[in-house]
Amino acid sequence: MFNYLRKRFTSHIRERSRRRARLVSKDGRCNIEFGNVGQSRFVFLIDIWTTILDLRWRYKMTIFISAFLGSWFLFGLLWYVVAYIHQDLPEFNPSINHTPCVDNINGLTSAFLFSLETQVTIGYGFRCVTEQCATAIFLLIFQSILGVIINSFMCGAILAKISRSKNRAKTITFSKNAVISKRGGKLCLLIRVANLRKSLLIGSHIYGKLLKTTITPEGETIILDQVNIEFIVDAGNENLFFISPLTIYHIIDKNSPFFHMAAETILQQDFELVVFLDGTVEATSATCQVRTSYIPEEVLWGYRFAPIVSKTKEGKYRVDFQNFSKTVAVETPHCAFCLYNEKEAKAKEKKGYDNPGFVLAEAGETSDTKM
Repeated sequence: MFNYLRKRFTSHIRERSRRRARLVSKDGRCNIEFGNVGQSRFVFLIDIWTTILDLRWRYKMTIFISAFLGSWFLFGLLWYVVAYIHQDLPEFNPSINHTPCVDNINGLTSAFLFSLETQVTIGYGFRCVTEQCATAIFLLIFQSILGVIINSFMCGAILAKISRSKNRAKTITFSKNAVISKRGGKLCLLIRVANLRKSLLIGSHIYGKLLKTTITPEGETIILDQVNIEFIVDAGNENLFFISPLTIYHIIDKNSPFFHMAAETILQQDFELVVFLDGTVEATSATCQVRTSYIPEEVLWGYRFAPIVSKTKEGKYRVDFQNFSKTVAVETPHCAFCLYNEKEAKAKEKKGYDNPGFVLAEAGETSDTKM
């Protein structure tokens, strides 16, 4: 009993690890890790704009808040130093005729508040720079220019993060599973994709990559070897009218990597099918790419997708997304090789073959009878 449970637990852990070992997640994120990178990570600071845009929101907001608080506090210290050098602080007991560099700076706290008011241009009118100190005027100009740069960079980064076409890709969804069944008399691998917005993707193009481990004739093992998978849409592969869900399919012919797979052996295969959808967002004219992947456990042999589009009595077309990933079992050949052999056998039955060397000779009648 203990050995049985141990084997079941081991197989369960192995199965879970296999399901997680995928290059592209279902939502399109790439699961890859870079190790022993020769170049220093400071090279990412050279392209600081892309680095900031690629950061997650929590890190971006941390940098955003730290940049403002840090600049306010740094210039607050500088304003305090200017007041200290010019002996404007109350601890120096300035005379009545003394003109300070900045009015009403009494300590580090008031210097910080003046730095905040200067950089964000609040202008309360209580603290202000006088014309008696050239250093204060220069510091005021420098902080104003630096504040504009920080504001422009941070606001631009947040706006660019919000308006990235990557967010538009989240409203493009693929079916949870891929199915294999007959379509038009051919064995096909089918995937359903839908646009959740009424705005279109202009110039959409769908294609796929099959990732698997192969061994070359020279004995070299290639991990993540990429094989092109051609997908077909009945409406045409270019300039799709992507207003309603589409079913894309790949014909499993003799040139397909799925040709030698069967319903009984597909779960033992080690591959990952990555599907890409490229297009241009209609609202922003920005290019957009949507990705998803399917592993052998997510490819259902002998199924087709349930109908999803209907027409109401009022003449409107209705898309029922409850059936978007729903599948229905259908009669399907258990392998593509068997389907093509069956077609060839039926084709040969309908054909006749003439033998030019065949001569029909009639046998003559004989009246002699031997007893």
